[in-house]
Amino acid sequence: MTGVTLTSAGLDPRRRRILFRCWHRGIREMDLVFGQFAEAEIATLSEAELDEFETIMAEEDNDLVRWIMGTWPVPERFQTPIFARLAAYTPDFDKPLRTPE
Repeated sequence: MTGVTLTSAGLDPRRRRILFRCWHRGIREMDLVFGQFAEAEIATLSEAELDEFETIMAEEDNDLVRWIMGTWPVPERFQTPIFARLAAYTPDFDKPLRTPE
């Protein structure tokens, strides 16, 4: 089961792949943070922002949790506008989950 509510039909293949990967991170909290952020932002991110977002996504979930929650300092390479937007994004943890049709 995923929390996907955005249809990927109108997205290009790269954005569809990123959206899928955001909802299949491995740690449920990161699924919610990345998945809901991607649903809200993916359609409007530039190619350069997508590159940066994919670089962030390649990091270990345990490290990302600590950086986003502020328990570890964010490495200099991730002190960027996209990471700041992601870290500032507040997912709706009570959002009902549904399987896309």
